[in-house]
Amino acid sequence: QTNLEGIAQTVRTVRPDVVVNAAAHTAVDKAESARELSDLLNDKGVAVLAAESAKLGALMVHYSTDYVFDGAGSHYRREDEATGPLNVYGETKRAGELALEQGNPRHLIFRTSWVYATRGANFAKTMLRLAGEKETLSIIDDQHGAPTGAELLADCTATAIHETLRNPALAGTYHLVASGETSWWDYARYVFEVARAHGAELAVQEVKGIPTTAYPTPAKRPLNSRLSNEKFQQAFGVTLPDWRQGVAR
Repeated sequence: QTNLEGIAQTVRTVRPDVVVNAAAHTAVDKAESARELSDLLNDKGVAVLAAESAKLGALMVHYSTDYVFDGAGSHYRREDEATGPLNVYGETKRAGELALEQGNPRHLIFRTSWVYATRGANFAKTMLRLAGEKETLSIIDDQHGAPTGAELLADCTATAIHETLRNPALAGTYHLVASGETSWWDYARYVFEVARAHGAELAVQEVKGIPTTAYPTPAKRPLNSRLSNEKFQQAFGVTLPDWRQGVAR
C-alpha cells in the first residue's frame, strides 16, 4: 500500500532539485479488476509528487505509456495527438499525466513502449525459454511498436534532465522510444536469429503469426503502439537508435 503522506514528507525532507518517478502499476490485465490500486500508483501518487516538487521549484520527471492512445491506424503518433485509452491502465496513466501537467509546470513526461531490461523477466528471455522447449510457437503479429531498452531510457533521461535544468523551456511531454517498428512476431524471430548467430541451439522450427483476437485478455491492447520520437531527438540533440541495436545486445 502506498503511503501518500509518507511520499510527501520524504520530498519535503530531502528537498531534491529533480524528482524522477519511475513507480507505476503496470500489471495491465490485473488493473481491470484492481482500479483502486492503479489509481493510487498511476494518478494519486503522481499528483502528490507533482504538488510537493512544485513547492520546491524542482523538476519532475515521469514515465508514461503508448497505452494513453487508442492504437488505431498505422502511423507514428505525435505528442499532441488526441488520447483515448482502451483500458484501466491507460486511463490511470493518462490521469497521472494530467495531474503532473496541472500540478507542476516544470516537468518532463516520457511516453515509452515495449520496455525491456536485462534484469528481470522480459519478452526476449521468455521467447528464448519457449524456443528451447517447443518446436512450434504462435505469436501475435498484428500489434506494432518499438522495443525500447531500460538502459536507453536511463541515458536519455539523464541527458534530458541536464538540458532542461539549463533551458527550462524544454519542459513538456515527449515520446521516448527506440526508432523503427516491429510486431511481436517479428521481434521474436529476430531474437531467435540473433541467438542462433551466437551459437544457441533452439528447438523451435516454426513461428506462426496469430491475431490479437486469438489470444483474449481482460484488458484490451492497442494494435498500434508506434510513437514518433522526432520531438525528443530534435529538442535534446540525441539520435535514438533502431530497436534492433538494443535487443541484439
